[in-house]
Amino acid sequence: MRTEDRLNEIKAVVGELIAAPSCCAELKNLGQAYLDSVGTDKEAEAAKALIAEASEDITPIDALIAFAGSDRAKEKFGSDFAATLEAHGKEIKAKGAVYCDCAACAAAEKLVNMKDSILL
Repeated sequence: MRTEDRLNEIKAVVGELIAAPSCCAELKNLGQAYLDSVGTDKEAEAAKALIAEASEDITPIDALIAFAGSDRAKEKFGSDFAATLEAHGKEIKAKGAVYCDCAACAAAEKLVNMKDSILL
């Protein structure tokens, strides 16, 4: 059974996800759909979709580093920011990071770790 406190914690993390500038539109939409469905007969379906997408969207640290070092990243963000992002990825990997630590990935990882409380 999920407590009201746990539900509030889940809603807060979904709110963090939705607010993250680095969160893709699809995951934002699924996050909002989940929030809108809480307490309804559509909650279980929305929760499954949210957790599935969050699991897919968390960027592994090696993928972040590879992307940040690519020409595509340089075109999208500019050479300076891409180099900073690549250096950051290498730094957090050296400290043990498994995933990107941007706001969207961090919130998605929290949700995946909370899935037993979300998938009822």
